[in-house]
Amino acid sequence: MTATRLGTIDPATFELAARRVMARCDELARITSTPGAITRVHLSPEHARVNRLAAEWMREVGLQTRQDAAGNQLGLLSAADPDAPVLMLGSHLDTVVNAGRYDGIVGVLMAIEVVRLLQRRGDSAGRRGDAEAPAQSPFEFSLEVAAFSDEEGARFGKALLGSSAVAGTWDEAWWELEDADGTTLREAALEFGLDPGRIAGAARRPDQLVGYLEAHIEQGPVLHARGESLAVVSSIASARRFQLVVEGEARHAGGTPYDMRRDALLGASEATLAVERICSAQHHIIGTVGQFEAFPGAMNVVPGEARFSLDLRGEFDGERDRVWDQISRELDEIMGRRRLRWHTREVHNAPALFCAPLLQDVVSEGIRSSLVPGRAADRSILGSGRPEDPTTLFSPAGHDGMAIGAITDVGMLFMRNPDGVSHHPAEAVSLGDVALGIRALAEAVAHLGAEHRSTQGAS
Repeated sequence: MTATRLGTIDPATFELAARRVMARCDELARITSTPGAITRVHLSPEHARVNRLAAEWMREVGLQTRQDAAGNQLGLLSAADPDAPVLMLGSHLDTVVNAGRYDGIVGVLMAIEVVRLLQRRGDSAGRRGDAEAPAQSPFEFSLEVAAFSDEEGARFGKALLGSSAVAGTWDEAWWELEDADGTTLREAALEFGLDPGRIAGAARRPDQLVGYLEAHIEQGPVLHARGESLAVVSSIASARRFQLVVEGEARHAGGTPYDMRRDALLGASEATLAVERICSAQHHIIGTVGQFEAFPGAMNVVPGEARFSLDLRGEFDGERDRVWDQISRELDEIMGRRRLRWHTREVHNAPALFCAPLLQDVVSEGIRSSLVPGRAADRSILGSGRPEDPTTLFSPAGHDGMAIGAITDVGMLFMRNPDGVSHHPAEAVSLGDVALGIRALAEAVAHLGAEHRSTQGAS
């Protein structure tokens, strides 16, 4: 895998595709439940609108579209063999509250452009034949673009709902999850037009898939700091999430001397500082307290209870769990010293997902193939400027591949995100990096097609 598989394509073609992606990111950003900000959550009217729009764009490049039982929007380009397995490309269209316009979205739109480019390759190779014939994958596997419905978990507190349904790991207990208004997931699905009883129909079998490839902005500053455009993703962080409660005693703020206080807020505050101290001393372990409340919440009452969240991520499951044990021991010490009690409920546990070696290889080849000879500007794709050394990064952020990895191999391509800002309106990616990313992803698919053909021939 050393030479380009796409053949000669005018670089302007990739720039045009990138302009289309950027314009469509802007168009989708206008579909929001909060004027002046971007908020688009699962099973909302905004979810329905973006699915319809994405379906239009999928059909434009010859994809056969459908919305599955979980609300995922899918588009299929079949291979000549109707029973051929599928290579899935995509990401998600939902957002956090007050989001940026690229997280997830750019990956879906890039996947559509990759299909457009690969169709052109198939046409030039004579793979379609009759101009009136349905569009067809130029490979011995089908191509499918997936716009997953709920990667973020912003509405019901459970991430990866759409991709978990595709992976066949749906938990029936999730139907009883409630949003902030008390609407259950089941009720929202019915209102959206989905049948909860048909959720199993969204699941795929491992033998139906070749793999899953996703392009995504890096949700951190590494590529920006290195002055690089693209990177191969090696793995996606393992994650555990907890809701913690500290119990003390609520008493009069004026009448209770310090030596008699059992202040839950101070104990919880010390605990959050311990999380920062412990995690910052580790390699690739990140702990974040994102929610914090004190009760009864009166100005003149010593807080009797405090509740806070902990999001704990790590490159390796064992290291992540070791750090949780260390945090737990520290909380025992803090609460014992302050005469407080604490307990916790784990609300999420996901193992690390390691990208498949073959898919890491084809993404690397895609990056190498995207380096246009003689164009010095393209050397920014590679930090060392050496074609044998595409940068490889671990992803501390979660992605749909964490769920899809239960049924097939996963590979990811990262693009530079200026200053690493994400989950925020300032989130960004450049037109030039999107153009490079589209080419790299298309080349990766083409390399995988060649690998798959040679493997099938050998068998």
